[in-house]
Amino acid sequence: MLCPAPRNTYKGARQFAAPAHKPMIEHHNTIVIIPARMAATRLPGKPMADINGDPMIVHVWRRAVEAKIGHVLVAAAQYEIAQAVKAAGGDAIVTEPNLPSGSDRVAAALALRDSEQRFEHVVNLQGDLPTIDPLSVRRCLAGLTNSQVDISTIAAKIDNDGDRNNPNVVKAIAPLKDREVAFARDFVRVLSPEHEPPHWHHIGIYAYRRAALNRFVSLSPSVREQKRKLEQMRALDNGMKIAVVAVETVPLGVDTPVDLETARRMLKDVT
Repeated sequence: MLCPAPRNTYKGARQFAAPAHKPMIEHHNTIVIIPARMAATRLPGKPMADINGDPMIVHVWRRAVEAKIGHVLVAAAQYEIAQAVKAAGGDAIVTEPNLPSGSDRVAAALALRDSEQRFEHVVNLQGDLPTIDPLSVRRCLAGLTNSQVDISTIAAKIDNDGDRNNPNVVKAIAPLKDREVAFARDFVRVLSPEHEPPHWHHIGIYAYRRAALNRFVSLSPSVREQKRKLEQMRALDNGMKIAVVAVETVPLGVDTPVDLETARRMLKDVT
């Protein structure tokens, strides 16, 4: 059985303070890497989109810093993203712009920055989650406390039929009914009758053991990954074990101009 993680008490975008207790994995050997590129089709230039005076990528970087689990590095596909992060006081590195996925960008940035392999744990935090609760990032990392786990991720309980029936909402299939962390059995877009409630909204943040990340990016896309357009299926289809940790809230993913306006309202009083 997996070790439980503390419950998430975050209730809104304005409550970003991390809890006082220390994470279960030492922060000196953990790095959070945020992949970011300008080529989003629905919201071009997304990382640099202004949210109340700062680029979106800077807001995500701040949330990661507030998680207090280790060094935070932005893996930028373009120079202007890296410059914006550095201007805000952060750390960034420019990677090959045409890498096939965010996971590949994370692995490339890690290889460039840490050739000495000081970091044992790597958190891949998406660059379009400016309202992510820092405690959710911490809980994602906490899923690696079980030595059997290769990758950890997070999910929040679905409480409405709109999300339950929406194929754009990815569902984590894991026995989380009576526990706060469990091994993933599947990830689906469409629920079937055999998928008994409660259902869980998967949030695309991943914590890897370094060896697991290197293995993952070396694997070819699996059949189910290509069919479902879900990268995490590659890990399951190759026997890698994924822990799913329960959290309370789903962060706003900014994909459209409407999402961007929502983020601006949510973060109006947050610096």
